[in-house]
Amino acid sequence: MEWFEAILLGLVQGLTEFLPVSSSGHLEIGKVLLGVETTDDLLFTTMVHAATVLSTIVVFRAEIWGLIKGFFCGIRDIRIVKTDGKRTLLCNDQTDYLFKIAVSMIPILIVGLFFKDQVESLFGSIHVVGYALVMTALLLFFSDYASRPGRKSVFPVSESRNGISYLQAFAVGLGQAFAVIPGLSRSGTTISTGLICGVRREAMAQFSFLMVLVPILGETFLEIVGGEFGASSVGVLPLALGFVSAFLSGLFACRVMVTLVKKAKLSWFALYCLVAAVCIFIFA
Repeated sequence: MEWFEAILLGLVQGLTEFLPVSSSGHLEIGKVLLGVETTDDLLFTTMVHAATVLSTIVVFRAEIWGLIKGFFCGIRDIRIVKTDGKRTLLCNDQTDYLFKIAVSMIPILIVGLFFKDQVESLFGSIHVVGYALVMTALLLFFSDYASRPGRKSVFPVSESRNGISYLQAFAVGLGQAFAVIPGLSRSGTTISTGLICGVRREAMAQFSFLMVLVPILGETFLEIVGGEFGASSVGVLPLALGFVSAFLSGLFACRVMVTLVKKAKLSWFALYCLVAAVCIFIFA
């Protein structure tokens, strides 16, 4: 891999990981257009994924530190009480938020444990990417339209603690599980699902990016444990340039996406996904 290819692939990974256009789908498109194969080199793939995780941590560093500090400060006060025949979990806001993130990870955990081979079989088909991009576009259009200020939402706007309920967190997690299909954007699917379910835009923008940290770190860990890095064909310079490129573009894309979600600007990405899908069906 040449140094300029590493920079280009890092840019693609960093931008499309956060923008609702599907990073996996664009990598599949890149293979067809450029003839560059990255999946055979586990080290490079792991490095650019680690870079996007790091960019998320940098953008949300204050929120992440607050969640960790609040959890450990309030861990002794976690308890379940029974009032009027109902069991209620008592904990501070930070612990409640982390528990909801844990609930959102259940669907993707099930997919990773029991359907990994089926998911991997979907990769390599450019037409699957095209159909999934159409689905991404429809989700973005519908959620952007339905959740704009002044419009009646499909579901009541959430008044739950931290802006999202446990049921809504699980629904968003289902969206993340379906987004393993190449071409179905993870950020687009999770944010759209949350908005359709009544989660406020401000709450959904943050929750969508924080909920993905553990799954990506877990996937990276499994790749490290099960992979063979000794056979890497990528040199030190391309690895470093790919990492820096993915990190910097990820910083930009993450901040832009949070702003766009709050300002109801997702329909432009929906249009882009439709155009990309049409190009796939015509030229692929």
